[in-house]
Amino acid sequence: MADLPTHTIVFEILTRLPAKDVGRSKSVCKQWYALLSTQDFVRIHCSRSVVSSNQRVLLIDDLTCSVRPIISNNNDYGPSSIVTFPFHHQNNDVSILSHLNGLLCVCLNHTYELLLWNPTTTAFKRLSTPDSHGFYINNLDAIGLYVDADDDYKVLHIKRRSGVLGVYVYSREVDSWRNIPFITRQEYLSPHFNWSAGTFCGGTLYFTVCECWIGGTNVVICFDVNSEQFKEISFPPVPSNGMVQGVLVNIKVLSCPPIPPISLSLWCDITHYVTNGNWFVMTKLGKLFTIEMDMKPFECFYPVSWFRGFKGAVFVQTIVSPSI
Repeated sequence: MADLPTHTIVFEILTRLPAKDVGRSKSVCKQWYALLSTQDFVRIHCSRSVVSSNQRVLLIDDLTCSVRPIISNNNDYGPSSIVTFPFHHQNNDVSILSHLNGLLCVCLNHTYELLLWNPTTTAFKRLSTPDSHGFYINNLDAIGLYVDADDDYKVLHIKRRSGVLGVYVYSREVDSWRNIPFITRQEYLSPHFNWSAGTFCGGTLYFTVCECWIGGTNVVICFDVNSEQFKEISFPPVPSNGMVQGVLVNIKVLSCPPIPPISLSLWCDITHYVTNGNWFVMTKLGKLFTIEMDMKPFECFYPVSWFRGFKGAVFVQTIVSPSI
């Protein structure tokens, strides 16, 4: 240890601090501020923040927005802390569409604007532009948040407007939108198909595309975030006499036992998370299901929805910024 440079020791210590302590540490001196603001520091700190102690539940109702820790040993929440939105809103009309590494992609329902927001640091970035980019229409659009090989955080926005599909990518690095080609079957543009939010895993965004009637067509659309190419793969087998609106979950599994069925009466467009070897699935009625798995203590969460009368998400506290 005596042979290590002081800079290296400080760097190693600070990358292990909780996100809020990193923010306070920036005021220690100019050298620390510069160090803690580098992309290398943010990237390494983020990689070390994906632990259960940094997981939080964000809950939004008509009156309040609160953040609570997750108590993994009894599948419950800890004491809440009230969060004040740093952007203008009307009666908490904020929907959470996607998130990654502590960043939330949210929509202001009264203006349809998209934003990137880090609820831990309170920093946010508006993605809407005068040329009509960055506006989200519920039940027609789909959103996926991802990071590419160059460590650039991006938002994929799939828009369906009057039978025309447009696909756009927002880059945090260059702070702009651009159109990319997307060739798919014409019928997927129909409002009879429901598109899920994107699930990011292994350099690919996955969207489920499900026809909204019994026995309808169900597929998975894959977007390679580095080549920016789309392809279609088969949907997991489902009963032919049922209607499916699937959402994919990103979990790291060493071995997976048979998953017990969850009653459809609970209608699980849900929030869920993984911690200490168990996969917790929470319905919007607030009921928790526990699925035991043989896995290392690794936590990750992707889909977001309504639950316990709230809108919300589970996220990891990081210092990742919504803008450069």
